[in-house]
Amino acid sequence: MLAKRVSRIELSPTLKMSARTQELRREGVDIVDFSVGEPDFPTPEAIKKAGIRAIEENFTKYVANDGIADLKAAIIEKLKKDNGLDYKKDEIIVSPGAKSCLMNAATALLEEGDEVLIPTPCWVSYPDQVKLTGADPVFIPTKEENGFLLDPKDLKRAITPKTKALVLNYPSNPTGGLYSGEQLKEIADICVEKNIWVVSDEIYEKLVYDGRKFVSIASFGDKIKSRTIVINGFSKAYAMTGWRLGYAAGPKEVISACSKIQSHNTSNATSFVQKAAVVALTSCDAEVENMRAEFEKRRNMIVGLLQKIDGVTVSNPGGAFYVMPNISRYLGKKHGGETLKNTYDLSYYLLNEAHTAVIPGEAFMSPSHIRLSFATSTERIEEGVRRIGEALGKL
Repeated sequence: MLAKRVSRIELSPTLKMSARTQELRREGVDIVDFSVGEPDFPTPEAIKKAGIRAIEENFTKYVANDGIADLKAAIIEKLKKDNGLDYKKDEIIVSPGAKSCLMNAATALLEEGDEVLIPTPCWVSYPDQVKLTGADPVFIPTKEENGFLLDPKDLKRAITPKTKALVLNYPSNPTGGLYSGEQLKEIADICVEKNIWVVSDEIYEKLVYDGRKFVSIASFGDKIKSRTIVINGFSKAYAMTGWRLGYAAGPKEVISACSKIQSHNTSNATSFVQKAAVVALTSCDAEVENMRAEFEKRRNMIVGLLQKIDGVTVSNPGGAFYVMPNISRYLGKKHGGETLKNTYDLSYYLLNEAHTAVIPGEAFMSPSHIRLSFATSTERIEEGVRRIGEALGKL
């Protein structure tokens, strides 16, 4: 009865964990929630006021399918100032979230028989978006000791005549892995040589630590820029997850195809949200930096606390607000007569025993790890890691 493409994908593997977390909360249980992938800060006041003002001025009608002119202009200026990238308005599309941009790009570029390279651990939606187009995801495992970064040698080995694109996400969800300019240049050269598209998900671009500077892979010359779709948005840096707004930049023909697809899908992103986004890009650098600095403080805390737990190792994330401790030592342990066979079992154990919510590594194709989001207060970080340590100590 259903289309075959539906059978190729699964519901988000985190939904059951979320449902159990909410069930315990309804019972009055105090849950430390490390599962949520969104900033815990409020949207900056200037952005909220701009959205309200746009509504009050009745900017609530249909607008251009691919984005309003002043937001496109602000995005173009941002890309030039922050990333050294020059784009024209017909090389930009605004969509209802970066996820929508990714789906538009996949639909525009991919077809049955194509292969798309995805370094793992990876965000849960990349493989299924590829599958929905009829193409096939090809996974390239990365190593914890290398900060979960794609090794160019592994990239070369994974390329076949069917390879159409590489999905690159940095700083990464779920690992926080961040590439240097030198590492990106090597990857860019391979993609140019092999004529491979790069879908560069840069949504966590503003959240980098240790004084490092974010570099877009598209900035290494016209050859790689002409084969790169840059994806970005407002959810993470500006604490605007519920506003649903993202954008893509790339070659005119690809962006035009994305616009055509979007015209038959969501049509334009919400009008007044686009007005608010102009203010985000032009007036909120200080607020973004304050959030980034606080996330770095939390990163330092949670990594330090996790490193004190016996048998746990953890790679220090260079950006985003996630950390992936290796808990493989505790897999195979027994609790209450049941064996904790995988990170799903271990995550449910931590939820029920420690009242702490984490995401199983299998959700990200990483069977030795769990993901913790440190987008919560330092007090809750300290309490949650204490609970995890005590619960693991019982195994």
